[in-house]
Amino acid sequence: MPIALIIAFAASLGMHALLLFGPDVDLSTASEPPPLQAELLPPAATEPPPVPPPKPAASVARSRTARRKPHPPVAPKPVLSVPDSPAAISQAAPAPDAAAPAAASGLPGESPPPAPAAMALPAPAPLMAARGTIHYRVDRGDQGFAIGRATHDWQIIDGAYRITAVTETSGLVALFKPLRIELESRGQLTPEGLLPERFVTRRKGVETSERADFDWPQRQVRVGNKPPQALRRGAQDLLSFHYQLGLLPEVISGSMLSIATGKKYEQYRIEVLGDEDVETPAGSFRCLHLRVPGVSTTELWLAYDHRRLPVKIQHTDRDGAIYVQTATAIEMSQEP
Repeated sequence: MPIALIIAFAASLGMHALLLFGPDVDLSTASEPPPLQAELLPPAATEPPPVPPPKPAASVARSRTARRKPHPPVAPKPVLSVPDSPAAISQAAPAPDAAAPAAASGLPGESPPPAPAAMALPAPAPLMAARGTIHYRVDRGDQGFAIGRATHDWQIIDGAYRITAVTETSGLVALFKPLRIELESRGQLTPEGLLPERFVTRRKGVETSERADFDWPQRQVRVGNKPPQALRRGAQDLLSFHYQLGLLPEVISGSMLSIATGKKYEQYRIEVLGDEDVETPAGSFRCLHLRVPGVSTTELWLAYDHRRLPVKIQHTDRDGAIYVQTATAIEMSQEP
């Protein structure tokens, strides 16, 4: 059994680096609507004109021809009534968003959703506490099989922030496969939220090539050893985005967020799944449930009564393996 557990946990070596592998894009087009069948009815009966006095045969023939001249036809009556005819509905009242530019959704060739759901948060986005720590239990699957622990620490001094996340194996898994991965994000806390400047990954205390450097004056970001890329407003790194989402005044389903993971820099879609009550060892929380879908999927539960901090984080990798981080304790300073 321990060997099987070790093999299962080997898939989690990159559980943090496996976040947010681009969302799928559905570019399929709708099929042609069925033709509308219609039936022309004879014109409504009208009062015949007065019969003229008898005339020669040729004149009578012309008169009969004139009387047989049809009146302007009435509008055709559809065989299907409008409520039962999807073709008639789609042709008569196209959705307003159908004519919107495809670029509005942030992805080439994709039309935006007709009415993206917006989740207005209960109060203006609060600043993070000056210092804080969240302790997590790390489970493999959703049945509570513990394989490790994680700790998130942050500190804000004179407007500059530093967030670290340390994940390591525990118990029997640590005995046979000791692992320790550290993520660090540094930057500025601004009225718009977190403005990351440098993101690094360390394994066993040694910095790896999985990093990102943000040059806001030049509007560029460099991921690893790759050439610089254009930096978009509001961009985050793999660690800071967990906290940035809680600082936004509202989160709109279908909105895009640019994230540098340490391996790549891309835009990712945010989905709002609504409010949920979450039970954790740290307590019960009313949370905003968010999801970032894709080849690998990340889900966050942000606690309303705890400055919208992530009290639960779930990653589902491309093979369907699930890793869940559940808060066991939350410590925050009383400073704003």
